[in-house]
Amino acid sequence: MEVVDALIRVIVCGASGRMGSEVIRAVCREPDMELVGAVDPAQAGSDAGVVAGLKPLGVPVVEDIGTLLGQTQADVMVDFTTPHAAPGNARTAIAYGVRPVIGTTGINEADQKEVEDLCNRRRLGGVIAPNFAIGAVLMMRFAATAAKFFPAVEIIELHHDGKLDAPSGTALTTAELISRARETTTYEVAKPRVEKLAGVRGGEFLKGIRIHSVRLPGLVAHQEVIFGGDGQTLTIRHDSISRASFMPGVVLAIRRVVELDHLVYGLDRLIFG
Repeated sequence: MEVVDALIRVIVCGASGRMGSEVIRAVCREPDMELVGAVDPAQAGSDAGVVAGLKPLGVPVVEDIGTLLGQTQADVMVDFTTPHAAPGNARTAIAYGVRPVIGTTGINEADQKEVEDLCNRRRLGGVIAPNFAIGAVLMMRFAATAAKFFPAVEIIELHHDGKLDAPSGTALTTAELISRARETTTYEVAKPRVEKLAGVRGGEFLKGIRIHSVRLPGLVAHQEVIFGGDGQTLTIRHDSISRASFMPGVVLAIRRVVELDHLVYGLDRLIFG
């Protein structure tokens, strides 16, 4: 079922989290969207607007997504929960014909593949993205271009201390894109003769690509990709100063997912095709 000239009815899972609350505020600002449900066991019974720092919306936060989907005619479910909860939420949403937009990172490949297969079998749109900041998508694209011209690269990703997974999904995706762009090129990373602290050189992905993860209070989401060559370096960096930076991408995904008949991975698929 396509949504044409009508409000896109949205459910938010993880409604009381920092990202979930931001999504609620973003959805409420859009004239073509309507918040019809919110899920979060920690705030069940509360008003979704109050949880998000808005005026009451008359939309209660519920504990169980299945009950909510049975009571609403939602078009899209946005999920910013945990790697454990997100796949189950997506499976339930798809069973009700609701399109998943998933920003939760750390989901394993088997669960991602299952969600993709379920969407594709039902010819239902879906989006899984490691990062919804448009600037971060551009950073990854620029890094893939630069990878063809520099022999060495390292990735440093920095996030708030509440982030559950390391390295970040963005860092892993960046490393994968760089690896593909290099094709058969492999760079042997110089290893210290004396490693005074185990793991000090970060984790090695593929083809000499090393990833370093920083977790500190005060950070939101940041990443720099440092390329090295003879007599020069190139640094490509993106900073999300606040979670508002992710909302244009989330809104774009909500609008586009209702036009799709399959699941796509990565916001770049929606921006660049």
